[in-house]
Amino acid sequence: MAIDGRGRILLLAALLATCAPATAAPPVAGPEVEREVVAPEGVDFKPAATDEEGAIDRFADYTLALARRDYAAAYAMLRPSLQASSPRLDWEADLRKRGGLWADGTIRILRLTWYLDPAGQPSGLYAAFDFRGDRRDGTMDCGYVVVHRAAPAAPFTVVRTDTSEVPSDMMEDGVPKVEVLRQLPCYLGKGIATAF
Repeated sequence: MAIDGRGRILLLAALLATCAPATAAPPVAGPEVEREVVAPEGVDFKPAATDEEGAIDRFADYTLALARRDYAAAYAMLRPSLQASSPRLDWEADLRKRGGLWADGTIRILRLTWYLDPAGQPSGLYAAFDFRGDRRDGTMDCGYVVVHRAAPAAPFTVVRTDTSEVPSDMMEDGVPKVEVLRQLPCYLGKGIATAF
Protein backbone atom coordinates (compact mmCIF):
# COMPACT_ATOMS: atom_id res chain seq x y z
CA MET A 1 0.00 0.00 0.00
CA ALA A 2 1.47 3.35 -1.03
CA ILE A 3 1.17 6.36 1.27
CA ASP A 4 0.95 9.77 -0.40
CA GLY A 5 2.59 12.96 0.96
CA ARG A 6 -0.43 13.95 3.06
CA GLY A 7 -0.66 10.41 4.46
CA ARG A 8 3.03 10.50 5.46
CA ILE A 9 2.53 13.74 7.33
CA LEU A 10 -0.47 12.36 9.22
CA LEU A 11 1.41 9.14 10.00
CA LEU A 12 4.43 11.08 11.25
CA ALA A 13 2.22 13.32 13.39
CA ALA A 14 0.53 10.26 14.91
CA LEU A 15 3.88 8.63 15.68
CA LEU A 16 5.25 11.78 17.28
CA ALA A 17 2.13 12.13 19.39
CA THR A 18 2.56 8.62 20.77
CA CYS A 19 6.29 9.07 21.40
CA ALA A 20 6.17 12.54 22.96
CA PRO A 21 6.66 12.59 26.72
CA ALA A 22 3.58 13.38 28.72
CA THR A 23 3.47 16.88 30.08
CA ALA A 24 1.40 18.05 32.98
CA ALA A 25 -1.75 19.91 32.10
CA PRO A 26 -1.95 23.44 33.44
CA PRO A 27 -4.10 23.77 36.55
CA VAL A 28 -7.47 25.46 36.09
CA ALA A 29 -9.83 27.26 38.46
CA GLY A 30 -13.26 26.03 37.43
CA PRO A 31 -16.54 26.69 39.23
CA GLU A 32 -15.83 23.90 41.75
CA VAL A 33 -12.89 25.89 43.17
CA GLU A 34 -13.76 27.62 46.43
CA ARG A 35 -13.25 31.40 46.22
CA GLU A 36 -12.94 34.11 48.84
CA VAL A 37 -12.20 37.84 48.69
CA VAL A 38 -10.58 39.77 51.54
CA ALA A 39 -10.55 43.57 51.15
CA PRO A 40 -10.03 46.50 53.51
CA GLU A 41 -13.09 47.43 55.54
CA GLY A 42 -15.55 49.49 53.53
CA VAL A 43 -14.01 48.57 50.16
CA ASP A 44 -16.24 46.67 47.76
CA PHE A 45 -13.87 44.62 45.60
CA LYS A 46 -14.43 41.82 43.16
CA PRO A 47 -11.54 40.59 40.98
CA ALA A 48 -12.05 41.03 37.25
CA ALA A 49 -11.75 38.16 34.80
CA THR A 50 -8.40 39.59 33.66
CA ASP A 51 -7.17 39.60 37.28
CA GLU A 52 -8.01 35.91 37.64
CA GLU A 53 -6.54 35.05 34.25
CA GLY A 54 -3.24 36.79 35.04
CA ALA A 55 -2.95 35.23 38.49
CA ILE A 56 -3.79 31.72 37.27
CA ASP A 57 -1.36 32.07 34.37
CA ARG A 58 1.47 32.94 36.79
CA PHE A 59 0.52 30.09 39.14
CA ALA A 60 0.36 27.63 36.22
CA ASP A 61 3.65 28.83 34.71
CA TYR A 62 5.38 28.52 38.09
CA THR A 63 4.07 25.06 38.97
CA LEU A 64 4.66 23.69 35.47
CA ALA A 65 8.24 25.04 35.49
CA LEU A 66 8.85 23.20 38.76
CA ALA A 67 7.28 20.02 37.37
CA ARG A 68 9.70 20.24 34.40
CA ARG A 69 12.58 20.92 36.81
CA ASP A 70 13.17 24.25 35.03
CA TYR A 71 14.42 25.94 38.18
CA ALA A 72 15.79 28.97 36.32
CA ALA A 73 12.36 29.77 34.87
CA ALA A 74 10.60 29.22 38.22
CA TYR A 75 13.13 31.35 40.11
CA ALA A 76 12.71 34.20 37.60
CA MET A 77 9.01 34.36 38.57
CA LEU A 78 9.78 35.11 42.23
CA ARG A 79 9.40 38.67 43.49
CA PRO A 80 12.83 40.36 43.72
CA SER A 81 12.56 40.65 47.52
CA LEU A 82 11.95 36.89 47.74
CA GLN A 83 14.94 36.28 45.49
CA ALA A 84 17.04 38.52 47.75
CA SER A 85 16.07 36.50 50.83
CA SER A 86 16.45 33.15 49.01
CA PRO A 87 19.64 33.07 46.92
CA ARG A 88 19.17 31.00 43.77
CA LEU A 89 21.63 28.21 44.65
CA ASP A 90 20.14 27.69 48.13
CA TRP A 91 16.56 27.87 46.81
CA GLU A 92 17.28 25.33 44.07
CA ALA A 93 19.25 23.02 46.40
CA ASP A 94 16.26 22.91 48.78
CA LEU A 95 13.97 21.90 45.92
CA ARG A 96 16.40 19.29 44.61
CA LYS A 97 16.52 17.67 48.09
CA ARG A 98 12.79 17.08 47.72
CA GLY A 99 13.01 15.31 44.36
CA GLY A 100 9.51 13.87 44.45
CA LEU A 101 7.88 17.26 44.90
CA TRP A 102 5.87 18.33 41.83
CA ALA A 103 6.86 15.08 40.05
CA ASP A 104 4.27 13.62 37.66
CA GLY A 105 1.48 15.16 39.69
CA THR A 106 -1.88 16.40 38.57
CA ILE A 107 -2.28 19.77 40.26
CA ARG A 108 -5.79 20.83 41.24
CA ILE A 109 -6.58 24.27 42.60
CA LEU A 110 -8.77 23.81 45.67
CA ARG A 111 -9.26 27.38 46.83
CA LEU A 112 -8.43 30.82 45.46
CA THR A 113 -8.32 33.64 48.00
CA TRP A 114 -7.94 37.25 46.86
CA TYR A 115 -6.40 39.91 49.11
CA LEU A 116 -6.57 43.59 48.19
CA ASP A 117 -3.96 45.79 49.92
CA PRO A 118 -3.51 43.56 53.00
CA ALA A 119 -2.22 45.32 56.11
CA GLY A 120 1.53 45.06 56.63
CA GLN A 121 2.25 44.00 53.04
CA PRO A 122 3.24 45.95 49.92
CA SER A 123 0.07 47.33 48.36
CA GLY A 124 -1.57 45.62 45.44
CA LEU A 125 -3.58 42.55 44.60
CA TYR A 126 -2.66 39.11 45.96
CA ALA A 127 -4.05 35.73 44.95
CA ALA A 128 -3.41 32.71 47.16
CA PHE A 129 -3.84 29.31 45.50
CA ASP A 130 -4.32 26.30 47.77
CA PHE A 131 -3.67 23.20 45.70
CA ARG A 132 -3.42 19.46 45.79
CA GLY A 133 -1.05 17.51 43.53
CA ASP A 134 -1.87 13.84 43.11
CA ARG A 135 0.78 11.42 41.88
CA ARG A 136 0.33 8.12 40.08
CA ASP A 137 1.91 6.24 42.99
CA GLY A 138 -0.87 7.34 45.38
CA THR A 139 1.16 10.01 47.18
CA MET A 140 0.34 13.70 47.03
CA ASP A 141 1.64 17.24 47.40
CA CYS A 142 -0.37 19.81 49.27
CA GLY A 143 0.46 23.48 49.52
CA TYR A 144 -0.13 27.03 48.47
CA VAL A 145 1.39 29.60 46.14
CA VAL A 146 0.74 33.33 46.59
CA VAL A 147 1.14 35.71 43.66
CA HIS A 148 1.16 39.53 43.79
CA ARG A 149 0.60 42.34 41.35
CA ALA A 150 1.63 45.82 42.48
CA ALA A 151 -0.28 47.73 39.78
CA PRO A 152 -3.03 46.80 37.28
CA ALA A 153 -0.64 46.73 34.30
CA ALA A 154 2.17 44.92 36.16
CA PRO A 155 2.75 41.17 35.88
CA PHE A 156 2.06 38.89 38.84
CA THR A 157 5.10 37.58 40.72
CA VAL A 158 5.37 34.70 43.18
CA VAL A 159 5.74 36.06 46.71
CA ARG A 160 5.26 33.02 48.92
CA THR A 161 5.01 29.27 48.55
CA ASP A 162 4.88 26.27 50.84
CA THR A 163 4.38 22.65 49.86
CA SER A 164 4.42 19.36 51.73
CA GLU A 165 4.74 15.85 50.38
CA VAL A 166 2.38 13.27 51.82
CA PRO A 167 3.98 9.79 51.51
CA SER A 168 1.92 6.68 50.84
CA ASP A 169 2.15 5.48 54.46
CA MET A 170 0.35 8.68 55.51
CA MET A 171 -2.45 8.21 52.95
CA GLU A 172 -5.58 6.09 53.30
CA ASP A 173 -7.98 5.61 50.38
CA GLY A 174 -6.58 8.67 48.59
CA VAL A 175 -6.94 10.92 51.64
CA PRO A 176 -4.25 12.05 54.12
CA LYS A 177 -4.62 10.34 57.49
CA VAL A 178 -6.08 12.40 60.31
CA GLU A 179 -2.77 12.73 62.15
CA VAL A 180 -1.14 14.44 59.16
CA LEU A 181 -4.01 16.73 58.17
CA ARG A 182 -3.18 19.43 60.74
CA GLN A 183 0.42 19.57 59.52
CA LEU A 184 -0.37 20.29 55.88
CA PRO A 185 0.17 23.84 54.59
CA CYS A 186 -2.85 23.76 52.26
CA TYR A 187 -6.54 24.09 52.75
CA LEU A 188 -8.10 20.90 51.47
CA GLY A 189 -11.80 21.75 51.80
CA LYS A 190 -13.71 19.81 49.16
CA GLY A 191 -10.35 18.60 47.87
CA ILE A 192 -10.10 16.16 50.77
CA ALA A 193 -11.83 13.70 48.45
CA THR A 194 -9.90 12.29 45.52
CA ALA A 195 -12.32 13.81 43.00
CA PHE A 196 -14.68 16.77 43.00
